[in-house]
Amino acid sequence: MLDSVSSPITRRVYNMALDEFIAWFYQGGHSGFAKATVSAWRASLEARGLGSSSIIIRMSAIRKLAVEAADNGMLAPEMVAGILRVKSAKTKRVRMGNWLSLKQAQALLNAPDITTTKGPRDRAIIAVLLGCALRRSEVAALTFTHIQQRDGRWCIVDLYGKHGRVRTVPMPGWVKVAIDGWTARTAVANGFVFRPVNRADKVQGDVLNEKVVMATAPAARRGCRGSIWKP
Repeated sequence: MLDSVSSPITRRVYNMALDEFIAWFYQGGHSGFAKATVSAWRASLEARGLGSSSIIIRMSAIRKLAVEAADNGMLAPEMVAGILRVKSAKTKRVRMGNWLSLKQAQALLNAPDITTTKGPRDRAIIAVLLGCALRRSEVAALTFTHIQQRDGRWCIVDLYGKHGRVRTVPMPGWVKVAIDGWTARTAVANGFVFRPVNRADKVQGDVLNEKVVMATAPAARRGCRGSIWKP
């Protein structure tokens, strides 16, 4: 089923959702992949107090699984029709999320220790996350060819995102300054912008794992002594 999904981000989310469903299925002793089973799955999600967006994502993965199973002759069409009739959650309002104040964003940006090699890299990563709103995978895949000037302004151009969409993202001047601080210290000038840094505080390798990007902000939050949003 995952092979039919083009976006690597969607594929990863669906994979997590299916693993969760399969674990629930076997732990509960459910028999058969049918409408009643999927209805019980949705009820269990609601009982856990998950938000509507979380339920919608999980239900979308199940619907995709049912459709692919039918297309491959593994599930009868009437069974799929029943599964697809199980309603997902409704988005009743727009979730605003947790927004940083200007003071909190500045504290997060200043948290890394720039006297090390790793510090300027982490500051530049946080700057790109704050100023350009890139996904973790996009930050890890960012190259120097993406960073260009257009009409006298710095931009991230030809950025491939979710579902293969290509977009151009404006880059504030302070984000470019943070990136220059990282590259000036390490002499990194081509290929991927952000590189792994080993325990000896030396650049080692050419490709940064997006898990490192994910870990950068929590580490900075700890350095800010709780002044940033809760993890």
